[in-house]
Amino acid sequence: MAKKRSSDFPLFFIVTILVIIGIIMVFSSSYYYALVRRGDAYYFVVRNIAWAAIGFVGMFVTSQINYRIYKKLAPLLFIVSIVLLGLVFTPLGVTINYATRWIGVGKITIMPGEIAKVCAIIFTAYFLDRDPSKIKSLFRGVIPLLLVVGTYFTLIILQPNLSTAITVSTIIIAMMFVGGMKYSHFFGIGLLGVIGIVAMIVVEPYRLKRLTSFLDPFADPMDTGYQVIQSLLALGSGGLFGVGLGKSIQKTLYLPEPQNDFIFAIIGEELGFIGCAVLIILFIILIWRGIHIAMNAPDLFGSLLASGITAMIAIQVVINIAVATSSMPPTGIALPFISWGGNSLAIFMASIGILLNISKYNISNEQ
Repeated sequence: MAKKRSSDFPLFFIVTILVIIGIIMVFSSSYYYALVRRGDAYYFVVRNIAWAAIGFVGMFVTSQINYRIYKKLAPLLFIVSIVLLGLVFTPLGVTINYATRWIGVGKITIMPGEIAKVCAIIFTAYFLDRDPSKIKSLFRGVIPLLLVVGTYFTLIILQPNLSTAITVSTIIIAMMFVGGMKYSHFFGIGLLGVIGIVAMIVVEPYRLKRLTSFLDPFADPMDTGYQVIQSLLALGSGGLFGVGLGKSIQKTLYLPEPQNDFIFAIIGEELGFIGCAVLIILFIILIWRGIHIAMNAPDLFGSLLASGITAMIAIQVVINIAVATSSMPPTGIALPFISWGGNSLAIFMASIGILLNISKYNISNEQ
């Protein structure tokens, strides 16, 4: 067994910097919107700071818990995540903007889709670790995990939340690939997935509109293409160095809820290409540290767990930035550690704590 030692400090440092940047940019991007719509310019930033504090506590706690305990809890966590997703369709479900993605008890709301991501990672790592050879078999390994994918996908798509459903599915399939799935199975699943997503887009008019708006947002600038156009205007007006922190024009009710999915566009407008580049470099370093931890984990479970958490972060970063730059159709994926969203921030930070704990048992002498 690898000797226990200190956590991966570069990972902790990068995440702390990202969270600080997130707090600053949530305030900068939201204060005008919050003042007009909520009557309080500090509405979002105060809550974001509170969730960041909860996140740091969660990160500290999970960094102290031996990651191997999640192997024992994996079946229970899978069941809990499925139950929570099911509760969305009960009277506890909270509907916002025609989507029911939250569970509410009083003033407290949680987003089961965010919890499902981590539970799916833990369960997949547990399944693959029990018998690593199963992933080579279509019927013993691939199909059972595809049933897990199908269960999560169905419950999340019914909310409806296509972006989160695709994210959870992609994370599990990425872990299957890391676990040793055959290339033929991997590409076969990818082909079937693309066909399925295209079918769902075609049968739902609003999804088809999103696709066509992505291909040509200026064809319908006041409706389906509006958000993307405003995002591109923000990024374009930022130039190399930006217009200055707090001086964005697009956040003044041009770009809807700029503190959420399109916060990267406001960063581009206020901090310019340089600011965006620095942010992307920070994410690249974070992902590199995650890969390093996964490659040097002392056992298969730790390696798969680290791979899944790193994949979750990488997938959301790529999707969010791709949407903001009109490189793919609009989705509701937050930029990790940066976008406003309490549940998402706390869960991402707690997940980093798991990575930090795995790094304590790193078999490499290199940090």
